[in-house]
Amino acid sequence: MRILWPAMRWPGDRSIETQSVGAGATAEFVDAVDRVTDDQWGNCDALVSYVDIAAPYRSRLERCRVFVTPKVGFDNIDLAAWGELGIPVCNVPDYGTLEVADHAIALMLTLMKGIEFHTAELRADPRGNWRPALNPYGRRLSACTFGVVGLGRIGSAAALRAKAFGMRVLFYDPYVPNGLDLALGVTRVDTLDALFAASDVVSVHAPLSDETRRLVNARVLAAAKPGLVLVNTARGEVVDLDALYDALKDETVQAAGLDVLPKEPADPEHPLIKAWSAGEPWIRHRLLLTPHSAFFTPESVHDMRYKGGEVAAKYLRHGRLENCVNAAYLTHRR
Repeated sequence: MRILWPAMRWPGDRSIETQSVGAGATAEFVDAVDRVTDDQWGNCDALVSYVDIAAPYRSRLERCRVFVTPKVGFDNIDLAAWGELGIPVCNVPDYGTLEVADHAIALMLTLMKGIEFHTAELRADPRGNWRPALNPYGRRLSACTFGVVGLGRIGSAAALRAKAFGMRVLFYDPYVPNGLDLALGVTRVDTLDALFAASDVVSVHAPLSDETRRLVNARVLAAAKPGLVLVNTARGEVVDLDALYDALKDETVQAAGLDVLPKEPADPEHPLIKAWSAGEPWIRHRLLLTPHSAFFTPESVHDMRYKGGEVAAKYLRHGRLENCVNAAYLTHRR
């Protein structure tokens, strides 16, 4: 049983991946797709890759039975093409659930408790700006409503964290079955506009798809409750950055915390990034950026690396298919 990593992301020690496949299986590693040999393509039983495999290489797969992308997002994978080959595509949706939920709450707290504001002001003048009563965005959290876009694993974890602060929690997710709201003690709303109109904080946790691309757009932002704080730790393209720039500029949205952007690394010429980077007065203390780092802890990286091989090995050994994301295209299986 040969499990191939054709574009190994992590340098150095590969014991995590080797251990993940278990006894009787061989883990093989190549640093780049174009360096994989014909023997490796033709005789691997499974692939584990963060990036998709182009058609000329897919055509060389003779024995491969499963493709695992060891991350949450799979918008960069051609699900239909793998389905036509009869190869299931699986992701790893649970490696960074806690970290991303923590990060969303951290961005909210940094803005609403004035952490970045006071830090920057004190750095400029430690004595003159020692003004504990000045917090322009300060609110009692238990008097605020926390809105969640996408009540999946991470959205649910963020909702529970917000509840721990005593916040009322609303969510918008047309694909969540009835009853989950009762189990979590949160309240469903039927439209995105209604969520933005009723929430003091909105945290985005939706996957990227054709349906969700620019889901948070100018129309939705126009419905925002005065003083809204927007947090996005999901995918950058879910939020229309041009619309967010306009909404921050005219103060329809008070502040935003973004771990993800439509273009990564950040485009220094985008008006919002340019204004923030230049420290223009109107955006000071109103925008937080982190470099798609919400997922990162040593523990989450271990889980990501281990679970990719584990999911592939389980399927090869026991036929147990976990987290299949191309079932709609899978008319047959190898």
